[in-house]
Amino acid sequence: MLFSDNLERLIEGFSRFPGIGRKTAQRLAWHLIAEEKSFAETLAESITTVSESFRPCTRCLMLSESDPCPICASKSRDKSQICIVENSADVFIIEKMNEYNGLYFVLGHLLSPIDGFGPKEIHADQLRKMVEEHSPQEIILALKPSSEGEATMHYLSEILEDESRKITRLSIGLPFGGDLEYSSNNTLRNAWARRHSV
Repeated sequence: MLFSDNLERLIEGFSRFPGIGRKTAQRLAWHLIAEEKSFAETLAESITTVSESFRPCTRCLMLSESDPCPICASKSRDKSQICIVENSADVFIIEKMNEYNGLYFVLGHLLSPIDGFGPKEIHADQLRKMVEEHSPQEIILALKPSSEGEATMHYLSEILEDESRKITRLSIGLPFGGDLEYSSNNTLRNAWARRHSV
């Protein structure tokens, strides 16, 4: 066997990262074991510390070291808008635009019954409670335009529909099936500015 069991487990671990295929995982693994041991020890310590210190915010479910998260705890955020995203990384991408100052809700998954992700897994009941609590004027569905994303946006627009609020989605410009994190700042900013009613 070319790879030891330990190295194989490390490669498999790296392969679980989004966008990392087996070849890249192998390069990362070989680089790690070729470095000084102190590098691997520091990296392992950082991973352990982060994994133990980040938890979902009890209000919006964004991964954070504090509860509530800094966004939910802020007095300056605009509570008339709630932006719904798939994961915590999307929050940071949108914040980087400096175009939005409202609240967020992190679904954690998109609807995909074949993969076992239904309304319960996207925390639909908790989202409804947040919407009832804040009575936002606009709910922004900032989800990727894939088949799962479209199904999720359709479902959420149905359960959150109310004459007193606007439900919008990002405009064209994001490629079908593309993640927010792979979009350029300008592409995302244009899609954000041209968002339209669902």
